[in-house]
Amino acid sequence: MSCAPPSSETPITSPVPAAVETVTKPALIGKNLEELTALMADLGEKPFRAKQLFQWLYVKSARKFEDMTDLAKPFRQKLADNFTVGPLTMVERQVSADGTRKYLFKTPTGQTIESVLMYFEDRDTYSICISSQVGCAVDCKFCATGKLGFKQNLTVADITDQYLAVQADAGKDIRNIVMMGQGEPMLNYDNVIAAIRLLNTAAEVGIRHITLSTSGIVPKIDALAKEGMQLVLAVSLHAPDDETRNKIMPINTKYPVAELMRSIKDYIGTTGRRVTIEYVMLKGINDSQWHAEKLAELLRGVKVNINLIPYNPIGDSYGFERPSNNTIMRFMETVMASGKKVTVRVERGSDIAAACGQLANQYIEKTSA
Repeated sequence: MSCAPPSSETPITSPVPAAVETVTKPALIGKNLEELTALMADLGEKPFRAKQLFQWLYVKSARKFEDMTDLAKPFRQKLADNFTVGPLTMVERQVSADGTRKYLFKTPTGQTIESVLMYFEDRDTYSICISSQVGCAVDCKFCATGKLGFKQNLTVADITDQYLAVQADAGKDIRNIVMMGQGEPMLNYDNVIAAIRLLNTAAEVGIRHITLSTSGIVPKIDALAKEGMQLVLAVSLHAPDDETRNKIMPINTKYPVAELMRSIKDYIGTTGRRVTIEYVMLKGINDSQWHAEKLAELLRGVKVNINLIPYNPIGDSYGFERPSNNTIMRFMETVMASGKKVTVRVERGSDIAAACGQLANQYIEKTSA
């Protein structure tokens, strides 16, 4: 598959021509090899059929049974009569001026979710941002997804199929996965962990190229430490003190900063893995020199990298603004002086509401207008 970056173009919206229908047949994507073997036995097929399917589904990203050319035609028909390839129906795609693609999917329950495909020249590779829930219950005040409220958890199949469907549609070899889309992954823990294992072992995405992001669900961070997974844990801190964090992240009233930091340190101690601290910068709220010094003090001696994320607007009515570049640079320099590696996230896809914090199924508004 090609690894050339998408060409820069005016943002476009492309409705997917196929009819959008709620999937009723069970999907094969989401099943591991053992489960596929059992399904094939139920159809009266031999175990090697499961291995063939496994390759077509997860390595070759086939989207139609008819494309599985080394399977006998009667067998392909039997599969089509009983199953679908994946559970998701692609409704629409948008392409940003910077080449970022945002996809709208419909789930078997009729809900909608979004996924984002990104290219970064400094890495010469593609990354996908995947959703774990429909909506979100955490309600971070600067995030559009939280305004949707929580609707349901996505299944293992729903999560896995986002990666496979986007890879097939875009024709790109996607080697990095970030669980930073819609929803709080740790509140759908079992399905997210199972999907990550499947993407790692079946789709052959390196575990160290998979990032799991959380707003700070302490019991689940503790549980993740025991999973033995060498993935990247990213924690959305966004403020170094309880007073500020309470205002913008209601979850802090349940898991305050001190408890969250205890969990992060325990996770690092157990896994030996460096944690990424995410910090959305909000003008006049968490971007002062005091906040920078407090953050540096809080993370002193802790094995973390820090990723500063300039606020991406989600609407004037929410009252947040992006800090000036000078403020961001001054904040970064203060934290870096403590010896920490600090980066500023490159904004991707903001013109199609695909940047961090902007996912809110805006396609629905545009296509129904």
